[in-house]
Amino acid sequence: MAVGCGDPKDRVAVDLVPGAQKSGASAVRIGSVIRIMVVDSLSHITRYKGLHPNLDTAIEWLSRYTPTELENGRNIIDGDKVFLSIMDAELRDAEAAAFEYHRRYADLQFVLSGSEHWGFTEEAESKGDFHFTEDCGFASGPENAGGILKKGCFVLFFPGELHKPSCRAPACTHVRKAVIKILME
Repeated sequence: MAVGCGDPKDRVAVDLVPGAQKSGASAVRIGSVIRIMVVDSLSHITRYKGLHPNLDTAIEWLSRYTPTELENGRNIIDGDKVFLSIMDAELRDAEAAAFEYHRRYADLQFVLSGSEHWGFTEEAESKGDFHFTEDCGFASGPENAGGILKKGCFVLFFPGELHKPSCRAPACTHVRKAVIKILME
């Protein structure tokens, strides 16, 4: 799946793990910084095993269970290390949406029905205090990269990466989605 970020010359190939380039992972150069944008098909998720033990736990869980059968709310996978939230969400306007970031957890996000736009930036200013209990802070700035997340695909945001999920996609204003929170400490 392609990740849009302006001029194609800014795209660079980075092999995250064996087979990652073949599966759709890509990197985007934003100024002098290279950021890994993990966007791929859920059918390829096992190619990302080995990046972190808690991510491995999430991947193993996904290979055994079907999240579409779960009710909305929090579902424990491995205590506070790995847990899943299922939600129905009205999508928001990307231009007005704030970026969010986390310090302890990565977000593995995927759509169960519908589609959504997600954005990413490196250039943002904090909007208020960081909420330690929720592991969430907010910022505003221009979108440097983004894409459409549809059923069967995932996006993985690591701690510190400024992202704005749950934004309107063409012809879609509502989504049912899952977010697996993965402790990266």
